[in-house]
Parts: sequence; structure tokens; C-alpha cells
Amino acid sequence: MEQALSVKTGSATGKAGAKWSRGLINVLLTAYALVTLYPLFWLFVSAFKTNDEFHSKPFSLPEIWQWDNFVRAWEVSAMGTSLVNSTIVTVLSLALTLVLGALAAYVLARFDFKLKPLFMGLFLLGMLIPIHSTLVPLFVLMKKVGLLDTYAALVFPYTAFELPLAIFVVAAYLTAIPKEIEEAALIDGTGYWGIFFRMMLPLSLPALSTIAILGFLRFWNDFAFALVFISKPALKTIPLSLSVFATGYSTDYKLTMAAMSIAVLPTIIVYLLFQEQIMKGMTAGAVKG
Repeated sequence: MEQALSVKTGSATGKAGAKWSRGLINVLLTAYALVTLYPLFWLFVSAFKTNDEFHSKPFSLPEIWQWDNFVRAWEVSAMGTSLVNSTIVTVLSLALTLVLGALAAYVLARFDFKLKPLFMGLFLLGMLIPIHSTLVPLFVLMKKVGLLDTYAALVFPYTAFELPLAIFVVAAYLTAIPKEIEEAALIDGTGYWGIFFRMMLPLSLPALSTIAILGFLRFWNDFAFALVFISKPALKTIPLSLSVFATGYSTDYKLTMAAMSIAVLPTIIVYLLFQEQIMKGMTAGAVKG
């Protein structure tokens, strides 16, 4: 009888301790979420202020919500043209990165050949190269081949520097897929191209989604490459448009915040649409790689 009571007491104490632990974890995660989201909230609120309010009351709500800030920011920075240019560059870079990365990863993950370790080492070595250290040689190369002030001047470098990560993540994901699936498809008469497009690509969707969002963030927010390779106003991307509000003497913060709020919305939307696939891909890549 006493043993039964002690067991019940111990189990009750264990359940109470587990509840307290879960409660503490939830509180900590909530606090972390608030700290993480506050800068975004501050950005959107600051976009509705005047410059005087931005300096004198940086953490308070605006007295009068200045909706006109967004209209002026859109007109002054030519945000419409910049959005189109950034979208074109980002979509083309992502398409090349995903297609080439998936093809290379499929070969490295599913086939065995003598030079496989060498190619894997070269692709992994590409992840160690500081991207911005290549600006000068790339500028000279682009000038010689006549690619400056074109979309290709951004698309090709973006794709090249994102490919090593894409190949590494997708190859790690594909390695864990049983080879019996391919063998069954080959017996049924499906070729390697059919296996790749009908089976491997759909199965690797979580890994590809991870690469897509990481590449989107890198391409959409890049400033250095666009600044060096693009000088025509008609080809300027979002980061270049945001720089027009700052001069050597002053910065129009209300318009800067309004323009940044417009620029960050596509990133938030893309992340919300693909967040489930991103988490799956990052977890799978970390465990299976």
C-alpha cells in the first residue's frame, strides 16, 4: 500500500515538474519571439513618423500616422522600377541555382565515380571563398566581356556563389533516399532524366525550399554587387534605391523607413509561404548530412 502511494506521489511530482518545465520553456520562447519581432515592429511604426518624431520619440507611436511617407518614398526612389529589377534578377538567379544545384547534387549523391571526392571537395571549397573579395576581379572580367549594366552581371555571380551551398544541402538530402526506388523505376523502363524530374525533384522539395529562401534573402538584399556592377538608373535594384535617401550630410529617416518597409514585405511573404518546407529541409539536411 505504501509503495503504491509513493509511486503515485512520485508520478504526480514528475508531472508537475514537467508542466513547470514546459511553462518555463514557453515563457522563454515567447520572450525570444518578442525580442526578435520588435525590430520589425519598430521599422513599420517608424515609417509613419515625421523626422522630428523619429529623433525625439524613437520608441513611441506616431501622433499622426503619415501615410504619405510611403507615396513619397515610392516616387523618390523609383521603387516600382527597382522592384521589377530585383524580381527579375532574383527569379533568374534562383531558377539557375535550383536547376543546376539539383542536377549536380543528384549526380554526386546517386552515382559513384573516381573523381567524385574531388568534385565534392571543390564545391565545398567554394563555400569558403569570401564573396566580396572577388568584386574587383569580377568587375574587370565583366567589363572585358561587356556584361556590366546588364541583368547577367548580377545573375551569374549570384548563381555561382550560391551553387556550393545548394549542392551540399540537396546532395545530403538525396543520399538518404533508398536506391531501391531508382532500381524499381529503371526496371519499369524509366530513364535517368525521368527519375530525376519525376522522383528526385519532388522528393527533394524540402531541401530545395531551404535553398530557395536562403538564396532569395541573399539575392534580394545584396548591395555590394549591385553597386559595383550596375550604374544605370533603369537597372537599379531595391538596395540601391534605398540609398538615395542618404547623402553625405543628412538622411531622410521617415522616407528611408517607409521604403525599407516596402522592400521587406516580399521577404516576409516568401518566408511565411515556405516556412514549413524550410524547417523540414534544414532539419533533414543537418541530420542526414
